[in-house]
Order: sequence, then C-alpha cells, then structure tokens
Amino acid sequence: MFAALARLSLVTRILIAIILGFIVAYLFPNVAPYVSLLGDLFIKALKSVAPILVFVLVLASITNFRVGQGAGNLKPILGMYVVGMLLAALSAVAASILFPSTLLFTSGTEATLQPPGSISEVLKNLLLSFITNPITALNEANFIGILAWAVGLGVALRHSSDTTKHVITDISNAVNSMIRIVINFAPLGIFGLVVATFAQAGLETLENYAHLIIVLVATMCFVALVINPILVAIVMRKNPYPLVLKCLRESGITAFFTRSSAANIPVNLDLAKRLGVNEATAGVSIPLGATINMAGAAVTITILTLAAVNTLHIHVDFVTMMILSVVAVVTACGASGVAGGSLLLIPVACGLFGIPTEIAMQVVAIGMVISVLQDSTETALNSSTDVLFTAAVDLSKK
Repeated sequence: MFAALARLSLVTRILIAIILGFIVAYLFPNVAPYVSLLGDLFIKALKSVAPILVFVLVLASITNFRVGQGAGNLKPILGMYVVGMLLAALSAVAASILFPSTLLFTSGTEATLQPPGSISEVLKNLLLSFITNPITALNEANFIGILAWAVGLGVALRHSSDTTKHVITDISNAVNSMIRIVINFAPLGIFGLVVATFAQAGLETLENYAHLIIVLVATMCFVALVINPILVAIVMRKNPYPLVLKCLRESGITAFFTRSSAANIPVNLDLAKRLGVNEATAGVSIPLGATINMAGAAVTITILTLAAVNTLHIHVDFVTMMILSVVAVVTACGASGVAGGSLLLIPVACGLFGIPTEIAMQVVAIGMVISVLQDSTETALNSSTDVLFTAAVDLSKK
C-alpha cells in the first residue's frame, strides 16, 4: 500500500490526506490534539528551512548570474503584483457595494495586539526591514532583510573565483535536497492540519458571520479565477487556465492549510522549478512576493473596513472608496507573511473614516473568529499568485 502511495503524485497524496482529515475530524474529534502534532511539525519544518533556503538560493542565483539569464523579468513581475493587488482591492469594493455586510460590535474587545498607527509607520517598518542585521533577519524570518543581504553579498561575490562559486552552488543544491525531503512529508502535515482545523472550529462558530465569510471567500475566488487569468492571458497571449489551475492546485492547497505565505515559499520554489521557470528569477521574485504581493490581504482589509463603515452608517463616496483601495494595497504590502498578518492592518484603513481604535480592534477580533476560512483562503490566493505571476512572465519570454 505504501509503495502504491509513493507512486502517486504529491498533489494526489495531499488530496487523499485532506479527505482522510475530514473523515477523522468528523468521526474522531477527540484525537485532534494528538494528530495536530503532525501539522505543527510540518509548518515548523517549513518555517525553519524557508529563511536559509531563500538566503542561499538568492545568493547562489546572483553570484552565478550571467547577462540574459532573466533578471530583467523582475520588473514586469513586480508590475503584475501591484496591478493584481489594486484590481483585487477594487473587486472588494464592488463586492461590498453589491453585497453589504454588517458586524456585531460589543462594548469591549479581547484583542490585545498593537496595530500600526498609520500608513507611514507601515512603510517605515518595511524600509527598516532592509537594513536589519543578517543574523537577526534569518532568526526572525524577515524576508525583506534576507533578500537585501543575499542580493548584496551575491553582487559582491559575482567576481569571486570559480571555486567559491562552485561551493555556493553545492550549498544551494544541498539546501534544495533538504527542502525536497520536507515537502515529501506534506501529505502527513496537511492531514494533521485538516483534522485540527475542523475538529476545533467546526461550522458552529462561523454561522453568525456566514454572509461576511461568503463575500470574502467569493471575492478572493473571483480574483483567483477571473482577475488573475485575465492578467496572465495579457502577458502570455494564450489560454491562462492550465497554468492558473496548476498553481492553485499545487501551491494554493498547501498554502490554504499552512496559512503562511512564508512557509509556502519552499513549495512555490519547487513548483517554479518544475514549471521550468528561471531559477535566478524565481529565487528573488517568489520570496519578495511572499512579503509584498498580498492581493488576498487587500481584499480582507477592504471588505472588513467597509463592513465596519456600513455597520456604523458612515457615508462613503466613490472617491473615498478609491482612496481606500490604494490604502489597502499599500498596507497589504506591509502584511507579514504569517497567519493573520493582514488583520492588524485593518485599523489603519479604518482610520480613513475616523473609526476609533477600540471599534477597529473589534473588527480585528471578528476577523480572528472567521480566520479559519478567511485567512486560509487569503493565503492560498496570495501564495499561488506569487508563483503564477512569476511563471507567466518568465514563460512568456521563452
């Protein structure tokens, strides 16, 4: 039986694990605390290997870079990131107008997290991330700092001896071998995550916010299945859906359950390699996308902010909604690549409408209640889009 499973593709094994996870969560919910250890170990393994993987791959790519290898693809990829996020935010505005949501506020909130005070603070933190100590950046999984140091050292080592370049390449290959081992355990990790998620949360806690969840998830699906394919079709000038569906299937499913763009970086790099994407391009664009390409976060920030506005009966004109879309894109770029990173940026957007922090933090608390589906879907959209846009640009040039 194990030999037969080993011959199946990784995606097929993950789908089997998801189905088994649903069955176990429904029939034996009491085993969730024990089975969830598999999921915790898998996420921990991904998060542990991701920073050093990104550092070594980017360093090796730039050190061994030759003119014409594909670094020029980064500019159009970044352009697609920005346009995709803006269109996602505008889609969220349209969804909020067509299907307005309301929230249930209480007199207090349990949330004790501290959100950024303004957009300038978000941008300041983002810029300061570039000059973080490299050891600290690796320890804290600060991918902006990791990228900055990897690029700087890579440029400095471009004129090093061939022996040095071979050593760096060998280290990169060794780290790649480690990550392949981790990814092969994905079905077990996903199985544990599915059991834990549905045994603990179930559907009862989501009933009060069913409308809000439907609007959020439907908007993200619209972005993934309509907006993104249109952008890819413009770039590739061919049917985009084979590539779109492959990225959703092989990157989105894993990201849905890990709920971390950072943890999904190794999965995306592996998929990009199998798609034939230039490693020099993928080694920079995918880690960067995990930090700044947050279309799902832009949707979450926009819809939850407008839901609060609608609940408080605040009048919003068209121009203000457009400004909110831009603010959502800018703040989404500052969302961390971990679970729930976008929720703490909601108070920044709420500040546009004069909503007090106490109320805004209640919106954050509501976001945490529905995060079982909201954050999972958001991460699946964010992470799959990283590899999708990278592959679209790179493959179109070939």
